[in-house]
Amino acid sequence: MPTLVEVVPYDPNWRSDFSVAEVLLRTTLQGWIVAVDHIGSTAVPGLSAKPIIDVDVTLSGPDVVPDASAALVEAGFEPRGNRYDDDVWAFLLKCLAPQIRVYLCPPLNKTHEQRMLFRDYLRKHADAAVAYTALKSWLAKQFPYDGDRYTSEKSAFISEVVRAAQKDAG
Repeated sequence: MPTLVEVVPYDPNWRSDFSVAEVLLRTTLQGWIVAVDHIGSTAVPGLSAKPIIDVDVTLSGPDVVPDASAALVEAGFEPRGNRYDDDVWAFLLKCLAPQIRVYLCPPLNKTHEQRMLFRDYLRKHADAAVAYTALKSWLAKQFPYDGDRYTSEKSAFISEVVRAAQKDAG
């Protein structure tokens, strides 16, 4: 059954929700983690978002992905597959509110690096964050039960912001 694409106003509790998720992930994946980063719209203060805490976990190497994946499944995360053809493996924990979506990333992963650029750019550029909120709200109304289409329709905007962030970074 399709899930409703719901974009809600920013919730200041998302920061502490991430902290809870980080503790859970560091406990579950201890020894394999290089970094745990809050990504996505819930990581940008003031930005409307789907109420899901997105987390990139950078692992010590691609060789630990099978063990890290097994540990997440044992902790109750649902495997969601390789989403980006970039060695990024997705998992979803539905039992908490908000839900936690985790992406296991190898070191120096391009998808992860672009997500960090996007997040940081939106944190520094309120005009881009406002435009992104408007786009997401409009797309949620256009594709209320088509999460894949909602996501794909954001890609041009995201690519544009990543290019701007790369230009700013020099």
